[in-house]
Amino acid sequence: MENNDILRRLRFTFSFNDTKMIELSAMGNLTVNRATISSWLKREGDEDFIEMNDKELASFLNGLIIDKRGKQDGRDPEAEERLTNNLILKKIKIALSLTAEDIVNIFKIVDKKITISEIGAFLRNPNHNKYREFNGQYLRNLLYGLQTKYSQK
Repeated sequence: MENNDILRRLRFTFSFNDTKMIELSAMGNLTVNRATISSWLKREGDEDFIEMNDKELASFLNGLIIDKRGKQDGRDPEAEERLTNNLILKKIKIALSLTAEDIVNIFKIVDKKITISEIGAFLRNPNHNKYREFNGQYLRNLLYGLQTKYSQK
């Protein structure tokens, strides 16, 4: 999945307006303006489209964590230069205070079966022998499940 698409889905799911998107980015130590947010939200064929890089999305997700959970004492979050689907899952899990069981239930909303042990494998260190890659289809289903769950509130 493209970073811009992830951002669009999160914006829609939580009904974030431009001001909130700017605030979340700032909480993650990324300064952006309304024009940049607008360009990130455009579709790829649009002449004003700007591709969002991994560090920018990581900063936004860090801001989402701070917004939902509060800032940790004494240190600012560091945005990763390279963002994987597994890291995106971890950041969303942290931001929304989700348990593995919550994630399983989110997948159930979209009629996808996943086990708690699979969730554990996705959240492991990449060097662990039980680590498993959280592929794009899983991420799409997670975001769709979140959209279904949270946009009804």
